[in-house]
Amino acid sequence: MRPLLLLLPLVLALPACGQSVGWDMVRGQIRRDFAQVRQIPPDTLAAWQRDARPLVLLDVRRPDEYAVSHLAGARNVSPDAPASVLAGVSRNARVVAYCSVGWRSSAFADRLRKAGYADVSNLDGSIFRWANEGRPVVDDSGRAVRAVHPYDRLWGRLLHPSLRASR
Repeated sequence: MRPLLLLLPLVLALPACGQSVGWDMVRGQIRRDFAQVRQIPPDTLAAWQRDARPLVLLDVRRPDEYAVSHLAGARNVSPDAPASVLAGVSRNARVVAYCSVGWRSSAFADRLRKAGYADVSNLDGSIFRWANEGRPVVDDSGRAVRAVHPYDRLWGRLLHPSLRASR
């Protein structure tokens, strides 16, 4: 998240989660840093989850973050994993990556794109936006939960306080 560190003072200044100025700045920086990565909103992903075309959903967070909650059907992938982690997945498969706010997953999606995956997207706002919009997340047993790992005390300010898991 190094380039996003420049936005850290602004995130710290947010009195509550989700202020548009905070999210707008974070999402704008991600779009600048990863201009070649398609960003899709949560409603698009929700529609794709309902259609018949197969979807490879990648949670690009640490295992401890994934264990708290993740999107149903998501596969946990290390943020530092090479594109070869998808060996055996068609280069034409529809792939959507997400993390906490979108920086780690955009970096991973960019690696996949450069490795020849043709239909790769990043979930705009990632799991924080997904959960802030009231969309479902599950724990390791597949049970619906409300808590989301906040990444850390600072970035967690972009997650609604009622959704922040205690670490």
